[in-house]
Amino acid sequence: MANRDLDQWRITAAEKSGGTSCPEVKEFVLKLVGPLKGVKKVLDFGAGRGELLEILIKTQPDWELTGTDILPRPELLSSKVAWHQQDLNTAWVPNELFDLAICSEVIEHLENPRQLMRDLANLVRPGGWLILTMPNQESYRSLLSLWLRGNHVSFLGDCYPAHITALLSEDLKRISAETGFEAPQIYFSNRGVLPKLTRITWQKISFGFLTGKRFSDGVGMVARRGLD
Repeated sequence: MANRDLDQWRITAAEKSGGTSCPEVKEFVLKLVGPLKGVKKVLDFGAGRGELLEILIKTQPDWELTGTDILPRPELLSSKVAWHQQDLNTAWVPNELFDLAICSEVIEHLENPRQLMRDLANLVRPGGWLILTMPNQESYRSLLSLWLRGNHVSFLGDCYPAHITALLSEDLKRISAETGFEAPQIYFSNRGVLPKLTRITWQKISFGFLTGKRFSDGVGMVARRGLD
């Protein structure tokens, strides 16, 4: 594929994703952000429409925020946020390092997860943090889809070409170790819908009892970059 065609393919894929994620994903990210200390400079890697950045402006007013995405800067994004338009499949070398990089619902869109993690390691200061979220391929809903329909539920035909890389939580641990991050803490969103009944969650029908890996649509990790 010629470079021009490849660039357009990637833009088309990004546009299909809409540059956004559901409110529950943003709530999940905020829960992962909450306990972190010593954070000032923050990068939203794959910021899309800038919706998470706008939330962080309100919840973390002291943070210095930067967003990057293959899509152009959102027109209504606050002037408080720096923006870099960048194909996330290619390395970006900024003139600064960040205390925290947030990579939420991005890795499944990109072609090389290991290259992504190496790029993120180069963007985070030694001892800094990475928060990453992605669809959970280990839920009962996703496993049932794989068995009956031949692919994980977030990678069926209507999700392509936006979603192209399916990973498991074990992959996140292995890739972190390969790319300079300490052993990550893995978390599940504890929100998952039933197969074919996407308005009903496992948590609702079980009064909050059914949680964890098999009953969550999202998985996240918090990893610290090793000290040089």
